[in-house]
Amino acid sequence: MTPEQATASPPTTDQAAERVAESMDLASPEIFLNRELSWLGFARRVLALVEATDLPLVERLKFAGISGMLHDEFFMKRVSGLKRQIRRRSSKRSLDGRAPDEEFAACRTELVDQALRIGTVLERDLRPALAAEGLGIHEYRSLSAEQQRGLREYFAQSVLPILTPLAVDPEHPFPFISNLGLNLAVVLPDDERGRHRFVRIKVPNNRPRWVPLPDGSGSTPLEQVIAENLDLLYPDTPPQGTYPFRLTRGAEGDPEPDPEVDEASDEPGSIVRMVSRELKARRFAGPVRLQVPVGIPERLSAWMGRQLGIDPEDIYTTTTFLGLSDLLELAGPERPQLLYPDHVPVVHPRLRKLDPGNPDALFRVIRSGDVLLHHPYDDFESSVLRFIQDAARDRTVLAIKLTIYRTSRDSPIVRALAEAARQGKQVAVLVEITARFDEAPNIQWGKLLENEGAHVAYGVERLKTHVKLALVVREEAGQICHYAHIGTGNYHPGTAKVYEDLGILTANPDICAEVAAMFNGLTGTTPYPENTRMLIAPSSMLQRFLALIRREAEHAEAGRPCGIYAKMNQLQDPDVIRELYRASRVGVPITLNVRGLCCLRPGVPGLSESIRVYSVVGRFLEHSRLYRFTNGGDAEYYMGSADWMHRNLANRIETVVPVLDPALRHGLDAVIQVYETDNCSAWDCGPDGTYLQRRPETDQVCLAAQNVFLERARDK
Repeated sequence: MTPEQATASPPTTDQAAERVAESMDLASPEIFLNRELSWLGFARRVLALVEATDLPLVERLKFAGISGMLHDEFFMKRVSGLKRQIRRRSSKRSLDGRAPDEEFAACRTELVDQALRIGTVLERDLRPALAAEGLGIHEYRSLSAEQQRGLREYFAQSVLPILTPLAVDPEHPFPFISNLGLNLAVVLPDDERGRHRFVRIKVPNNRPRWVPLPDGSGSTPLEQVIAENLDLLYPDTPPQGTYPFRLTRGAEGDPEPDPEVDEASDEPGSIVRMVSRELKARRFAGPVRLQVPVGIPERLSAWMGRQLGIDPEDIYTTTTFLGLSDLLELAGPERPQLLYPDHVPVVHPRLRKLDPGNPDALFRVIRSGDVLLHHPYDDFESSVLRFIQDAARDRTVLAIKLTIYRTSRDSPIVRALAEAARQGKQVAVLVEITARFDEAPNIQWGKLLENEGAHVAYGVERLKTHVKLALVVREEAGQICHYAHIGTGNYHPGTAKVYEDLGILTANPDICAEVAAMFNGLTGTTPYPENTRMLIAPSSMLQRFLALIRREAEHAEAGRPCGIYAKMNQLQDPDVIRELYRASRVGVPITLNVRGLCCLRPGVPGLSESIRVYSVVGRFLEHSRLYRFTNGGDAEYYMGSADWMHRNLANRIETVVPVLDPALRHGLDAVIQVYETDNCSAWDCGPDGTYLQRRPETDQVCLAAQNVFLERARDK
């Protein structure tokens, strides 16, 4: 990676930071970095992993797929919102003072530049390197005659029978184009009246995108196999041109009014019908991006844009494959040198000798002291999953309560809950059915659990439930005892292997009582407990966090030990940012480990001189939320589900729980220390939002935080 690539960032300068330093006005929009551009800065840091020549080849290819997935998500979520504001001529401005059209223009420039860089590294570096390893993604026309014959036979037998060509002419309107589907624009010779003929063919998504070559020397894209053999479909009129294209639609649909729901939105079950209706509407949401390849006739792409109702500025030309997220489907070769070293999560030392046939064994360990879990280094299945499964089969367990925000398609946790309900245990599950892109499977899980006899609540009215809590109630020697799991990640065995998260298994009576009260609030609409150790959004979390930050400022002014360390996914809430600025002004040292977007400007003289912001990017997605306040030397630690985002603090049900066990606090300090000493996978943020990747000194060993955690897990 070149120094230019390592320091690349959204096209900003430090002029705004200089103006802020001069004015010191906390009401000025210039104290904030732009949210959208900061998020794209995270995408740029992922892109740097695609360009990193010191990473294994196939892992770089996977990061290219992740980059494509990030861009798809950004268009569906963020660009669609900006385009709606522009269409409605909204006067709303971003935190940093930009109008919607200004934000869109800046984002488009950055997105085009990132797409060009991805295309360049794929075509110039990755594809030749893959070909040298016998794993190439080959152009169909570069294949030998024998290879082409084999693919032609495959096309005729396995692809052609399922194709559905749709003509566009006076009798046939332009067909509906689904979100993120890959299509072919086929131009046929003019008809007898001299009219152009256009046919759309959808590339089937139930066939492999990367078709293996008959001799095993790599693959070729399915769309090219189809395009180069269309003479079998049109033997008398061979196409004059065939071009792939791909449409992105917004994540938010605009459903037509439904009187049954809209006039009786307070009726039982109306939220399920509403979400189902919105899912249907999303299929027909407005287009926000049309991707076409270099070389497509401009007249053709402009015509397709008009047919789709898309603005010329929303047509994006790409120099490489469309649908880069499909690169994640490429099977990994059995060549360790092309992949990260295999990681098998380790069983937590305190859970290693448990009798698998004795469900009481795990609860006995938790009673003896809280257990700190750090995934994916600590095994999810032998800890969190076993906690739920043992509770399901333990005869002394009376009740199990759990929140589901996202989980796997074939979830063993849901199966365990269903089995517990069948056994007569009280099972209560809060299923959040507005978790974006997981609405449909969550509704299905909820119905399955209801059919098994579980008590299911579908979220909370007008608020998204984002908490990560599980509670088990047992009867022990005639007494009722509680056990809880508190996490920062979802109850998803799949993502637990690739997302970094923290969790605690505890039998602390005070914490468990608050978790129990929280569940009563979630499923029974009882008031949430007040004056709790737990921080709860949207009722009290924001004010509690602001008070904790102010307390550090008071310690600083009194000359007592002070400091803040916060690790989160994203930082945007303006009230929190302003409070951090005030604390910095009185000398509170503040370290913010923020994976993704960050709207705070660090290191501005007179405003944020004592604030450091960095981001860690690696093979695992950093997902945990952890907060430490020095508190005059009596440090307090918190962890939970919430980022310092306005949506988390004001528009979601969130919980952040204090860590009370001294041993666990020591363990969290050890985790923080690893991140602090990272000298090669962390990126430091400058006042203008530019991120610079850390590099070890000549005589230093590279210490990437995730590698250190992997080594420590193996040492266990």
